[in-house]
Amino acid sequence: MARYINAVCKLCRREGEKLFIKGSKCNTEKCPVEKKPYPPGERGRGRARTRETNYLIQLREKQKVKRIYGVLEKQFKNYFKRALKMKGITGKNLLVFLETRLDNIVYLLGFAESRPQARQLVNHGHILVNGKKMKVPSYQVRAGQEIEIVKKAKKISTIAQSIAQSSETEIPRWLQVDHKELKGKVISLPEREDIDQSIKEQIIIELYSR
Repeated sequence: MARYINAVCKLCRREGEKLFIKGSKCNTEKCPVEKKPYPPGERGRGRARTRETNYLIQLREKQKVKRIYGVLEKQFKNYFKRALKMKGITGKNLLVFLETRLDNIVYLLGFAESRPQARQLVNHGHILVNGKKMKVPSYQVRAGQEIEIVKKAKKISTIAQSIAQSSETEIPRWLQVDHKELKGKVISLPEREDIDQSIKEQIIIELYSR
C-alpha cells in the first residue's frame, strides 16, 4: 500500500489547520502551522490571492478528511460507495466508517498520540480485538467489541506516554476505556455530534455526486 513519506506537517499547512498528525507536537509552539500559517512551497504566501471555486472548496475538504484519517483516494472512494448504499444520511455513514476504523479507535482510546502512531501499533501486532490479534488498521470495529494492548506491548514507552497525556483528554461517550488495564470497548456506534464538528461532510458528498 502506498504511503506518504514527506514531512507530514506540510499536510496541515496545506489545509490551513491542525490535523493533529504529529500528536503532542501539534499542541506546542513548535507546530509549523503556528510558525508558518500559509501553504508550503514558493507560492504559499500568495494563497489569499487564489480564487476559491466551489470545486476547490469541495476538493480541499475531501483532502483534509483523507489526511485526518490517513486514508488514500481509492479507499476513501470505497467508503463513499458503501455509505451511499446504506440507509440513512450518506455523509454521516461515511464519517462513521472512518471513525470506527481500528487505528482511529486505538487513537481515541488514548493508546497512541496520533493516528499514524496508532496505525503503527496495529501493523506491528500490538492490538487485540476480542482477544484476537488484529494487524489491519482499516478493520471496522463493531459495537460491543473490545480493544486491548497485547501483554508484551504494555511496557512500550510511547504507549505509557500516550496514556499519561490522554488522562487529561475526554474520551468520546461511545467508547469505554480502562487505562490501567489498557483495555477499551466500543459501547455503540458514534452519532454525528460525537464526530469532529469542523468536518463538512456534505460538500464532500456534493463533490462525489458531480
